[in-house]
Amino acid sequence: MKSLYLLCLALGSTAFAQTITFNGCHNLFDNQNYTFNKTGVDTYGKGIYMTTPIDGQDCSGLGTCEFKLQWNNTLTRWEFLADEGYGTFTSPILIYYNSTGNNSALNPPGNTIGTWTENTSATGSQCGGNLTGANSTMSGDVHTSMLATSEAVKGKIRIFPNPVSDFISISGIENGKLVQVYTMAGQLAVSEVFDRKINVTLLSPGIYLLRITTKDSQTYEFKFVKK
Repeated sequence: MKSLYLLCLALGSTAFAQTITFNGCHNLFDNQNYTFNKTGVDTYGKGIYMTTPIDGQDCSGLGTCEFKLQWNNTLTRWEFLADEGYGTFTSPILIYYNSTGNNSALNPPGNTIGTWTENTSATGSQCGGNLTGANSTMSGDVHTSMLATSEAVKGKIRIFPNPVSDFISISGIENGKLVQVYTMAGQLAVSEVFDRKINVTLLSPGIYLLRITTKDSQTYEFKFVKK
């Protein structure tokens, strides 16, 4: 971050466990992914995630970008921060904040949970407003349900067959809105209006994440193997 407009916004990268992937705000930054790795936890047990390399990732040809996702307990919100330019985050710049996600969760909310509000005073409104599933992707170590993921409900939802070669079926859900399939690298491979049968014929063999979003903004995720 060698200047304010370098506030590159693209949360993104590999998919599960200790990594978060974000891609967005293409008006300011190229359509590229940024990798956030979990670097530790704060005194409240909340995860802290930072981009790597910490000083040197290209940012839309404008320089380098460093980002951090962390919990602000004073304001009770998750924050997406940009470094001031030295890789130290001593005077970070607030890009997005989410005050309506699941505050009890130990990891940040996804881009469809609560509201990731754009801090327009820092971005100049060039990110196109709040993060949504339509203008960004965020996958990996994020929580995706306002109810902290009800395992009881998720247990009633099934995807089959698994492994699958052509069509994967979904049962146990009545208010589906959107179905998305992500690679293990966090790349969006399929996105379409909810249907009980999804064509995955063109996917390469491997492990994928199937994400179901309902009309009441609940999100459920399942791994499956494409033969």
